[in-house]
Amino acid sequence: MAKKMHLAWFMNFTPDEWRAPFGQGGYPWDGRFYIEMAQTLERACFDYIMIEDKLMVPQTYGGSRDFALKNAMMVPKHDPAPLATAMGMATSRLGVVATMSTMAYPPFLLARLCSTIDSLTRGRFGWNIVTSAEDLAAKNFNMEKLPLRETRYEMAEEYMEVVNKLFDSWDKDAVVLDREKGIYVDPTKVRTIDHVGKHYQVRGPLNTVPSPQHRPIYVQAGASPRGRDFAARFADSIISVASGVAEMKAFRDDIRARADKAGRDPDEIKVLFCITPTLGETEFEAQEKYKRLVSSDYFITDTLASISAITEIDFSKFDLDKPLPEKLVTNGESGSLDKFQQWGSGKTLRELVVSGGGGLVSSVELIGTPDQVAERMGEVMEEVGGDGFLVTTPVLRVSRRYLTEVADGLVPALQKRGLARTAYSHELLRDNLREF
Repeated sequence: MAKKMHLAWFMNFTPDEWRAPFGQGGYPWDGRFYIEMAQTLERACFDYIMIEDKLMVPQTYGGSRDFALKNAMMVPKHDPAPLATAMGMATSRLGVVATMSTMAYPPFLLARLCSTIDSLTRGRFGWNIVTSAEDLAAKNFNMEKLPLRETRYEMAEEYMEVVNKLFDSWDKDAVVLDREKGIYVDPTKVRTIDHVGKHYQVRGPLNTVPSPQHRPIYVQAGASPRGRDFAARFADSIISVASGVAEMKAFRDDIRARADKAGRDPDEIKVLFCITPTLGETEFEAQEKYKRLVSSDYFITDTLASISAITEIDFSKFDLDKPLPEKLVTNGESGSLDKFQQWGSGKTLRELVVSGGGGLVSSVELIGTPDQVAERMGEVMEEVGGDGFLVTTPVLRVSRRYLTEVADGLVPALQKRGLARTAYSHELLRDNLREF
């Protein structure tokens, strides 16, 4: 019997595919386009939709903000939390995950917000945990630059300790609603946390009622050894961009080993790998579509601007038709940089952009008809061992056409092979993730 895979969608609250047909037209700010997207993905029985976020206007590529603003590259970018709430209130089973930075939110504020949204979405909220990776973002929060990566993870570990204490500051049955005795909350079931640590001092208790999940699901994308330890310790779902099937399997095996070492059940952590499938009615049509994409005027510059923004390395200064002059390092998103630069491959910068089969967010090449791609996805999961895929587009811009191709083409092909769910079995996001 085929083993089912989990499916999620990766997006951000930025303009849709505004330069091509079948988009919203580049002005999705009332949220309706993305709410309709969530409803479509729920119809396709996706586990969750995750909204990425950044807290700055990029200005690394070309040394100015001009390219990012002219091309809507990572800006404008609106706040994911209100959109996640709207999506959740317009659906009944799909999980909604918002990215929020430990740098930007004090622990109490974040825990309160997560608890509120989880209640509003009836137990389907998730928090994508990030520490932020750009000095430009740090400058918006009373800092000159980010702490070193190791320090950020040290702070994040204490941060998680605090928010978990806050979620536990109310017993699940603290709200008694005893009208006869006139008691709304049993005071004996609410307590302070009195946390005093190296980086945070928080008294508590939280001032929200326990939400349906008690805490949101935690999503994380740690790639470095320290990041993997963090994810294995805290995450319910881990997202990753790998370079091929062997690397996907190695990553998942490593995460499961780290989870076991941390005293967790590895099966409680669902690892989802980013993919950018290119679909067509025939294999030839799909291949031609892919060729048009990677040869378009904006694909290479958009990809380089994106990697520049998240690493704060200006890739416009490198010759497109020569290999990178040296192995690059960053205090930003090091995993994304290592995946992109493929150090030692000898590829030119242009080849690095094109060879990923989907920009910075593709783990394995998937080009063909829905049946061909579904078959390949099943083969990949069989070899990797699980747990599923995070679907997106090369530079995260989405059109109605692409959404339809996935929801009404690829997903039915997966379902008829027994590889994807055809209905939700549970109301809570955590329960749907742990179903298989």
